[in-house]
Amino acid sequence: MSKKCWLALFCSGLSLLISCSNSHDFTPKPRGFFRIIFPEKKYQAYTGNCPFTFSYPVYASIEPDKNKNAQPCWFNLEFPQFKGTLHLSYMPVTSKKVFNELIEDAHTFAFKHTVKATAIDEATIAYPDRKMYGIYYRIDGNAASSVQFYLTDSSKNYLRGALYFNEIPRQDSIKPVLDFVKQDIDVMIKSLRWKN
Repeated sequence: MSKKCWLALFCSGLSLLISCSNSHDFTPKPRGFFRIIFPEKKYQAYTGNCPFTFSYPVYASIEPDKNKNAQPCWFNLEFPQFKGTLHLSYMPVTSKKVFNELIEDAHTFAFKHTVKATAIDEATIAYPDRKMYGIYYRIDGNAASSVQFYLTDSSKNYLRGALYFNEIPRQDSIKPVLDFVKQDIDVMIKSLRWKN
């Protein structure tokens, strides 16, 4: 081989080494998420034909439940900006047996998420002055529903709620929105009153 060939081979190798040197490290960018602009917290009253009233955010809308088995006071509180839905279903309590079945159903529905949940915390809701009792289930992890609850006066009324997002349930990506909507759920629970 001639000197020119060796020189060309050497220059090619050298340029290959330089192009692969540490001065041009490329690392993948971390996963990015959309910027979320939260609306101002303002509330309005729900005073429909159901036997309860409550406050809900102005950036949410109330839609009737379109399920074929839906009862008259089953509806969805839609959060279109966040692709979230709080499903609300009211049932009259007609007997102690019905009451016990409704409480057991709420517990069963919450704990169906055990497969994907990292934790399920229960908190007691008690406002004796307005006959409001219940359980609030906070479901952590990548479960489909992050919040479920029921409210009752233990004699006539029962209301169950379950929050779902129309997104793949990744706790880290929905956490800011979840925290924001949880505040609205807290306002709803604290403002709920039975009409009868």
